[in-house]
Amino acid sequence: VQLQASGGGLVQPGGSLRLSCAASGLSLGFYAIGWFRQAPEKAREGVSCISTSDRSTYYADSVKGRFTMSRANAKNTVYLQMNSLKPEDTAVYYCAADPLRSDCMTPEYDYWGQGTQVTVSS
Repeated sequence: VQLQASGGGLVQPGGSLRLSCAASGLSLGFYAIGWFRQAPEKAREGVSCISTSDRSTYYADSVKGRFTMSRANAKNTVYLQMNSLKPEDTAVYYCAADPLRSDCMTPEYDYWGQGTQVTVSS
């Protein structure tokens, strides 16, 4: 199983980025999927996720209205569209997958990608 996150970079405040997470060895359509981030000296936190229990998409309060998570099952890829980026969004972003997660915002997943750096700075 491999999750490959990409799309990070340096962007000015107010800008946008789209992260991608391509999966191999599993079908993301059957898994809980989460986007997490970790800033220096901070705990890893949930950004957005899709649970296996109700298939709903959840967002952290800090990103609601600015970030959108989507999935392309045919490409076995999930995306995180990030708009109106703020300096406090700066972190390493990780995607994760798990066969059974009802509380999908907690970072207790079986499979993790390698992370992609997002830096929001002028």
